[in-house]
Amino acid sequence: MKTLTKEMQAAITPTKALELLKEGNKRFVSNLKVNRNLLQQANETSDGQHPFAVILSCIDSRTSAELIFDQGLGDVFSVRIAGNIINEDILGSMEFACKVAGSKIIVVLGHTKCGAVKGACDHVEMGNLTALLSKIRPAVDDETETKENRDSSNSLFVENVATINVKRTVRSIMERSPILKEMIENEHLGIIGGTHDIATGQVTFYSETWR
Repeated sequence: MKTLTKEMQAAITPTKALELLKEGNKRFVSNLKVNRNLLQQANETSDGQHPFAVILSCIDSRTSAELIFDQGLGDVFSVRIAGNIINEDILGSMEFACKVAGSKIIVVLGHTKCGAVKGACDHVEMGNLTALLSKIRPAVDDETETKENRDSSNSLFVENVATINVKRTVRSIMERSPILKEMIENEHLGIIGGTHDIATGQVTFYSETWR
């Protein structure tokens, strides 16, 4: 697999970027990873990087974007934070990645059995974690299907909240970053949400969030 150059990155459209991620995830699920010389890629990217995607995912140790999308060094910007939430610093990082460094797609990636989502469902308060979980709480409130057992003991409730949280984050990126919104509206950048199943490795993208 070749290391991405500026010319190769420029030729990738947002739609193609999504296809590359889908193909990579299929390889991961099938345990057919591309053979890469990572040391060579480290050398070839030492003077510059040209990633085609920005992936906002959880800190969960089972959800490494480079692994589950079978990507190499210099291919993706990986932004990781508990509960795949958004804040000003992450938005700034995304603006750099897309407007300055040329990435073609933003993926907001949640995952099954998310501990941060469970914490928000259980109204956990603990140190600085309290403020972080408060950013997921609106997704808990938006889940109106579940009438009973609205806590982490209800796995369906947890997964519903996780999905809503991803979709809210996609909308928040559009609402809070005029730079990214303009790029998306001009079709220079794509954005989509999805969920990674930690048991199977498969990523399911939400077509209704694709822009």
